[in-house]
Amino acid sequence: WLGTDKLGRDYFARLVYGARISLLIGTATTIMSGLIGTTLGMAAGYFGRKVDLVVSFLVTTRLAMPVVLVALAVVAKQGSSLVVVILVLGSLLWDRFAVVMRSVTQQARSRDYVTAAQALGCSTPRILIGEILPNVANPLIVIATVEMANAILFEAALSFLGLGVQPPLPSWGLMLAEAKEDIFFSPWMITIPGLGLFALILAINLVGDGLRDASVSRGRA
Repeated sequence: WLGTDKLGRDYFARLVYGARISLLIGTATTIMSGLIGTTLGMAAGYFGRKVDLVVSFLVTTRLAMPVVLVALAVVAKQGSSLVVVILVLGSLLWDRFAVVMRSVTQQARSRDYVTAAQALGCSTPRILIGEILPNVANPLIVIATVEMANAILFEAALSFLGLGVQPPLPSWGLMLAEAKEDIFFSPWMITIPGLGLFALILAINLVGDGLRDASVSRGRA
């Protein structure tokens, strides 16, 4: 439907499969960074004091490191592959999870249901996982959609620079890089994956906005 690239490969098939690669990286990265950030944020918000100071120091240190530059350095050192990209991005995009979860956990730890669980003798993991986490899940889901979009953009940037997903996997960023030499002769080869990347990021952000609005409406109700 969209013709072939300069190697004779079906461009539509590569575009569809590239969407699968982008969604795989975005989902896996979000899960990894979400686990790290949620664990650190809930620990800082619930225990406070020294734990809060340590987590705040880690968040500050992470924010001082540019994601793209650190990812480029690590990928260039370790070699680029699908697994390496997921691990690098997952270990760099957890700060927003930690900050949000720290704030909402500080608010939740003074609620009556937490006090009741403590009075019943529930263990700390039971209180954190069974009582606090389900009641702070709404902002967590919204942050996950934002970080998923960021992960897809970072992956596309790394692949465009040749340090992300490697051929023959058809990443959208790699397709943009391969088509830049023919931009004046076959502009559709760079326009189509660019529009696909734009549409995917827009859709993910709209889903996040919808989830935020729904959670706010339920909270007011």
